Amino acid sequence: MNRLFSKLLNTPDRSPAPLLLVRGVVGLVFVLEGILKFVTPDKLGVGRFMKIGIPSPELLAPFVGIVEIACGMLIIFGLLTRLAALPLIIDMMVAIATTKVPILRHSGFWDMAHEARLDFAMLASSCVLLMVGAGEHSIDAWLQERATDSRLLSSWLLRRPRPS
Repeated sequence: MNRLFSKLLNTPDRSPAPLLLVRGVVGLVFVLEGILKFVTPDKLGVGRFMKIGIPSPELLAPFVGIVEIACGMLIIFGLLTRLAALPLIIDMMVAIATTKVPILRHSGFWDMAHEARLDFAMLASSCVLLMVGAGEHSIDAWLQERATDSRLLSSWLLRRPRPS
């Protein structure tokens, strides 16, 4: 029994794989939502922004769609992940404030909680990516490794005795 309990609690660090999964899901959801703002503008784009009272909906809906597509792709590939997570966090906070808070006021907590579950999950996942970055399997990590290798090489070249 102790052995089973120990196996359940003592798991090896597998953070690269879960981060890859989080990046894939978060990125894909944002890319799809961004595309849908253009494919179904009345339902999810300009029309939706007008309905919920966002100012300049004909300007902001396409802007938000482009941001969601671009940042979603950056997150999928793990390029500038922390930077890409910031506008998506703002996006989700605005979405919650403009669409879920009114549900809370009119229909109560449980209806709001049901409607907001994806928004809260996307907000939390984006916050995780902001805090921990893209992880080992990313372009960010590859660039970091190349920069470190470059610094080590230049440091070695500077310390090397020069032939006279």
